[in-house]
Amino acid sequence: MATDLIELDAEAPSKEAIERAAAAVLRGRVVAIPTEARYALVADPFNLRAVSRVYAAKGREEGRSLPVLVSDLMMAEELTAEVSARLRILARHYWPGPLTIIVPAAAKIPLKVTGNSGRLGLRQSRSKVAAALIERLGQPLIATSANVSGQPTCASGIEVFGTMDGRVDLVLDGGASAGPGPTTIDITEPYWRVIKEGAIREKELAEILHRT
Repeated sequence: MATDLIELDAEAPSKEAIERAAAAVLRGRVVAIPTEARYALVADPFNLRAVSRVYAAKGREEGRSLPVLVSDLMMAEELTAEVSARLRILARHYWPGPLTIIVPAAAKIPLKVTGNSGRLGLRQSRSKVAAALIERLGQPLIATSANVSGQPTCASGIEVFGTMDGRVDLVLDGGASAGPGPTTIDITEPYWRVIKEGAIREKELAEILHRT
């Protein structure tokens, strides 16, 4: 598999670049895009072949779930088996932004995406590229860190191309993207817990949730 690379302005992505990426996603391909938190691999979460290609590209164990990007809270609620007050509070406070919220997955989400756990990580990104691609496709996107599992996440399109050439189909190169990674919070249990602390501190989340 040959990997293509397209340069674009991450703050004002061209229609042509987004169309090219959308066409690749619709064909079940894996595309690397810039986000506010380094680069991500995106693909169609409803296409099991595409899901398998993401796992293969990263060398990731299939028992580990894949996060999903949404356009807004309304799209997130459609992917959730149980819409909670916590989801709405956190999403309204932090989205778009660096917070991944783990929720019970709706039946429409393939179990493989959840790592057979039935739980799904959701986030609305500030990335103009991600937003444009989701809008063009009208659906959520798998969005996992652009790296081979166990290695650092790539911080530029050229780095993705050098590291993952032959593993992904297309790289949208928007230059350097080295923001802090998102925080991940699991709200599927009666007591929420932070799985990974990133740009948002656990103490801040506790203060927000404590007020409700």
